[in-house]
Amino acid sequence: MLEASDMAIGTAPVSKTHSFMTVSLIELWERFGYYGMQALIVYFMVQRLGFDDSRANLVWSACAALIYVSPAIGGWVGDKILGTKRTMLLGAGILSLGYALMAVPTENTWFMFSALGVIVVGNGLFKPNAGNLVRKIYEGDDSKIDSAFTIYYMAVNVGSTFSMLLTPWIKDYVNAQYGNEFGWHAAFAVCCVGILVGLGNYALMYKSLANYGSEPDTRPVNKKSLTIVLVLAALSVVASAVILEYEAVARIFVYAAGIAVLAIFFHLIRTSEKSERAGLIAALILTVQTVFFFIFYQQMSTSLALFALRNVDWDFQVFGTHLWTWSPAQFQALNPLWIMVLSPILAWSYSWAGRNNKDFSIAAKFALGFAVVAIGFFIYGFAEQFAVNGKTSSWIMIWGYASYSLGELLVSGLGLAMIARYVPARMGGFMMGAYFVASGISQYLGGVVANFASVPKDLVDPLQTLPVYTSLFNKLGIAAVVCTFIALAVLPLMRRLTETHNAHNSIGDNAVASLRDVKAEL
Repeated sequence: MLEASDMAIGTAPVSKTHSFMTVSLIELWERFGYYGMQALIVYFMVQRLGFDDSRANLVWSACAALIYVSPAIGGWVGDKILGTKRTMLLGAGILSLGYALMAVPTENTWFMFSALGVIVVGNGLFKPNAGNLVRKIYEGDDSKIDSAFTIYYMAVNVGSTFSMLLTPWIKDYVNAQYGNEFGWHAAFAVCCVGILVGLGNYALMYKSLANYGSEPDTRPVNKKSLTIVLVLAALSVVASAVILEYEAVARIFVYAAGIAVLAIFFHLIRTSEKSERAGLIAALILTVQTVFFFIFYQQMSTSLALFALRNVDWDFQVFGTHLWTWSPAQFQALNPLWIMVLSPILAWSYSWAGRNNKDFSIAAKFALGFAVVAIGFFIYGFAEQFAVNGKTSSWIMIWGYASYSLGELLVSGLGLAMIARYVPARMGGFMMGAYFVASGISQYLGGVVANFASVPKDLVDPLQTLPVYTSLFNKLGIAAVVCTFIALAVLPLMRRLTETHNAHNSIGDNAVASLRDVKAEL
């Protein structure tokens, strides 16, 4: 539990826990909206708009790449231009507009791309500044900041789990009751309502954050700066829509971003102090491994989502007894559910290993993460062995997602710790931006990989589509095994780099300062 530490706001004392809960609740509702939309978006493009698999995969993957890149800019706007709290609220308002546009019943693709562009901009303004507020609440209180971010991460998973179960059900219920495919748009409208609930909750609790924020929060709103931000946001929406519409433009954007990230890393390594180079090289190696991991991760909302639609029995049974039936989109909720189950177990195992001097390095944990991901995809690849008339057991999804989610905790969950450990404090925030851009690039590449299991529109027989998906999953399992061996092969190099880094740096102070900068970018 977070302990309360009082501070004065006017005459009323407000605990840090109260301030923290104000931010956590709006984050919970923002994630409710985002993941509720993510659960349906590929299905919407395939089933409602008539996109073929390959186009739907690439459109959503390009959108996910933009969503990962945009916080690098939004954090700067919050810190330097408008203020952390104002930028977070502006982002939430723009997000509500984006989901409201998705709720408009139209099949115009440019309209949808524009709505997704609005969501990209809103996410970029909201996401880094909400996390930055949490950092500011516990700044200087290092004993509590890790606990705070653990609870904050749980709020993310609660919001995403609830919405991934709810929005597919709403879509199916409204379509069944009223027809005309209104269910899709009713579900997106619920995402909008979630953001509005979060804003309403913030309006009731905003006084608890009176003493927190960045320097611009202490001044009246600069109308000229606000106007410039809004104009640039509108232009960013147009640019995002163009990137989503034209595959060639998306490809150029992603590859240019990749070249830029590599150039940044090499420039920093070349110009850094000799004592800093070992840590930066180690960070580059682990960042490249993270990029490969996110290619696997992106399958959840692309190839795995379409697999659940076409080749999974949606009924859950135990020894022939029916338990419940899910919509195919609801299977994505297994990821946050397993994250919530496995996180405390993994945290306990890390603590136990540390107390008994049996802990192993981040690089070794990355290797283990890839091995677990490989097991997950091989489980999906064995789906044919449990299939009846082309439909495999829902338990395949449960255990596949269990391995998949454990791999996520071992790799993606440690990415932030990696930056904190190896990157100098003065570069922490900047390098975190580069890390997110690299992650965004791999989201797009994940869509490219998913297209190896693209199914033609006229292929509807589950017996024919099942081998297409299981072939991809087995290949991804093999690829994850290769990544595991590569990660193991570089362990001696990583050990030498870490020893050199530790020998030249005061790790304690450097890690704490970096961690603060890193978490400001979340």
